Amino acid sequence: MLLEGKKAIVTGGARGIGKEIVLTFLREGADVVYVDMIESPAHEEFQKVTSEAGGKVLWKQCDASDEEAVNRVLEEIFKDFGDIDILVNNVGITRDGLIFRMKTSDWDDVIKINLSSAFYFSRGVAMKMAKRRTGSIISISSVVGIIGNPGQTNYCASKAGLIGFSKSLAKEVGARGIRVNVIAPGFIETEMTDKLPDAVKDAMKGQIPLGRAGKPEEVAKAALYLASDLSDYVTGHVLKTDGGMAM
Repeated sequence: MLLEGKKAIVTGGARGIGKEIVLTFLREGADVVYVDMIESPAHEEFQKVTSEAGGKVLWKQCDASDEEAVNRVLEEIFKDFGDIDILVNNVGITRDGLIFRMKTSDWDDVIKINLSSAFYFSRGVAMKMAKRRTGSIISISSVVGIIGNPGQTNYCASKAGLIGFSKSLAKEVGARGIRVNVIAPGFIETEMTDKLPDAVKDAMKGQIPLGRAGKPEEVAKAALYLASDLSDYVTGHVLKTDGGMAM
């Protein structure tokens, strides 16, 4: 098992890509705390996997955009789990709209949840990792943070911000044995993308050299690589899991 004995935090782990990352980490022997506003509909599945793989899973409710709430939940996690080896900053929302009609609250909400939350969690976890001189921090960005997308100035800014944040953090903490990397998924089949009109989905698939949408478990495999010792000489990297969409 690639993560046996490791302890991980996954934000936004209740559904979608986050849920698949939790499942993948559990199957590979990790103890996982997933942080979300709701308990995952897959929580029983999580527990079944832990009974088979020998790990542990725990849900912590938290508003990831609230700095004080994040600090409180991190203290609880450190008390329950001790040291943390892996942090996955996955929580994210969309509030799409053209800038002419975008409300300031739609901008602020996306930036706070998608970007500021990564700062809050990474700051708290990196301080612990630095003392042990080991750890892996992974942030889930998006290809639109690289190439942009109309109607998503707030979302693209938050995802591009994760890339700049992670590259800077990688330079700050590398000497302390902490690796910091980014995954930039493309068009992935999730509850969020399921709501898109078929015409939009078909248009997006037409931009993908592999000719299909990705699956959440394919992003989870990328997270497993960056979380494990398989990538122990990789830091400051942006790993696109997009079927070639943003070549």
